[in-house]
Amino acid sequence: MYATLHGDSLLAAPPAPQRQRALGRLVLEATASGGATRVLNLSESGPSRIRLPRTHGGALEAVMMNTGGGIACGDIMHVQVAAKSGSDVVMTTPAAERIYRSDGAVSEVHVRLDVESGARLEWLPQETILYEHARLRRSFEAEVAEDATLSIFEAVMLGRHARGERITHGLLDDRWRIRCAGRLVHADNLVLDGALDALLRQPAVMRGHTAFATFLHVAPDAESRLEEAREALAGAECACAASAWNGRLAVRLLAPEIAPLRRSATAFLTRFLGRPLPRVWHS
Repeated sequence: MYATLHGDSLLAAPPAPQRQRALGRLVLEATASGGATRVLNLSESGPSRIRLPRTHGGALEAVMMNTGGGIACGDIMHVQVAAKSGSDVVMTTPAAERIYRSDGAVSEVHVRLDVESGARLEWLPQETILYEHARLRRSFEAEVAEDATLSIFEAVMLGRHARGERITHGLLDDRWRIRCAGRLVHADNLVLDGALDALLRQPAVMRGHTAFATFLHVAPDAESRLEEAREALAGAECACAASAWNGRLAVRLLAPEIAPLRRSATAFLTRFLGRPLPRVWHS
């Protein structure tokens, strides 16, 4: 503690003010009703909001918004989505999510998805952009019924390509755990930490590229759609590959920057999912 001498008394310097950090929480439960999917329960807190645009068809489209404009060091966000039996839900975001520079504190994003019998849930946010010195820890958990369908797409851009920014230091700690009928079918851990420039240039890591994405499809017919997925990836503008096993299908994409990856992903997702992407993807 620092102190200053004032007259005959020793006065302690005032402590540094504590930062106000954002704590956001979204909870959405959707149910099938009259041939369409409707909101059963919705709660929002902090900077987290959901908007429900009018759409055609039976699916419920939910746009997740962060009124803070991005995630700063130490912010914590929670998202919980439950697709009840027979429902059809599409989750997305209006734009890329930005993870700002941190002077040490780690931001956290926690996602929990539950997909009940006969339900379909598509998790299709736009890309996450990590700024130089950003620090993010993210957990992704899902429980899927044996006859339900869960499709997840997550894209990450390291640095702001348009400004010539390249990440040299930062943290991305990404943990996925997907269970089907209580059985663990997919576990994925990615940790990029510390001095990243040399690490990202390694051929076995990212070969100097800065944009990557994962698509995961968990469904009764997931493995049988492998060739269909590979055909849908034909002509992609980025490096990509698909594999299927243990009741799920996975696609990985890698590109020098986000634009070709986004174009490739848009074409693939539209064809594989069998319907247009949310309108916010094209705005």
